[in-house]
Amino acid sequence: MADNSWTAPVATGRLNATVRVPGSKSITNRAYLLAALGDRPTLVREPLVSRDSTLMLDALTALGGGYTTTADGTEVRPLDLSGTGEAEVALGNAGTVARFTPALATLGGRTVTFDGDEAIRRRPQGPLLDALRELGADITSAPGGTPPFTVRGRGGLPGGKVDLDSSASSQFLSALLLAAPRFADGVTVRLVGAPPSEPHIAMTLDLLRRFGAAPERSGTEFHVPPGRLGLAEYTVEPDLSTAAPFVVAPLLTGGTVRVAGWPAETTQPGDWLRSLVGELGGSAVLDDDGLTVTGTGGLRGARLDLHEVGELTPVIAAALCFADGPSVISGVAHLRGHETDRLAALATELSGLGAGVTETEDGLRIEPAPMRAGVFHTYHDHRLVMAAAVIGLRVPGVEVENPATVGKTFPGFTGAWEAALA
Repeated sequence: MADNSWTAPVATGRLNATVRVPGSKSITNRAYLLAALGDRPTLVREPLVSRDSTLMLDALTALGGGYTTTADGTEVRPLDLSGTGEAEVALGNAGTVARFTPALATLGGRTVTFDGDEAIRRRPQGPLLDALRELGADITSAPGGTPPFTVRGRGGLPGGKVDLDSSASSQFLSALLLAAPRFADGVTVRLVGAPPSEPHIAMTLDLLRRFGAAPERSGTEFHVPPGRLGLAEYTVEPDLSTAAPFVVAPLLTGGTVRVAGWPAETTQPGDWLRSLVGELGGSAVLDDDGLTVTGTGGLRGARLDLHEVGELTPVIAAALCFADGPSVISGVAHLRGHETDRLAALATELSGLGAGVTETEDGLRIEPAPMRAGVFHTYHDHRLVMAAAVIGLRVPGVEVENPATVGKTFPGFTGAWEAALA
């Protein structure tokens, strides 16, 4: 095996495993940002430790904040906005960093340049930067707003009312709402395009309330007044989307997988997996210890609108390659603007191993067919590593290119996956 590949293990029998996944990336980075906007240090317990979360902490440090890693978690210190001069924020390929932190740069007096990996330069950003300009920000960018771009801080942002097209990413809306308590007039956002993930919007509103803000919503209009933020400590939930390959595994192999710590109540889109399991032919039981998923090894074909849970598409598409009939995934056109064009990548890689997967206008059509060994390219996309692992459950010899890219959300994924199959 080449140094930059991983042979996905094959399941040799029915599974019987208990797994624990790391903290939610989406919640971790929202908590870090709100802590930096607070009036006192915040201890964030059980955060995700990954490339994306480290990039967020480093971005907050560049903007005047700071953090300390302790045995109990990460203590995040509030931003010191008194600094001047120039600063740089490294985005990597982290959408939450690219979308959430530019608004913070408007609050201080620094001139901040934002840039990152080649992949982030292809991800949409323009509607957010345009909205910030309308609210009073001084931003220089190329047409379309993709990195690199520069924010010249003027010691604060007036805020006010703005229309926003957030159809390409719900992160555009979340970015404005998260920073709004520190805008002079708060913000009122009217959506002119439906965002692709209502659960992530609910997550943002929930985190704002926990940190002391008072967000309001009326249909497609959101209002966050100015106010103080502060929370002594906050505990991050396990990442339910990262749990997806473990949840679907027993559906393909038979047996049982228990995901420890699954919350009884959550805003995470990954919680939808509980209902999906039943639709595809398995059972899912939630109790105080977590979620227990049991499968027979047989999977039903399905028509699934994943508009609200698009990040689950790679793993679900991989699993449906083994269903008892054709499947259609719809509502996920926005996945073309993620870490890579996920629809094109899935159609190419799954078909390359033998499945009949074709793109539609807003999703994928999947015709199960015998699959074979081969290389599964991952396009620097963590979710594609997880999709490849699912294929490997049934197909010997799946060589997963660049498995380390899964470190974006689960640095120990390959080891945890092998342990679950042992």
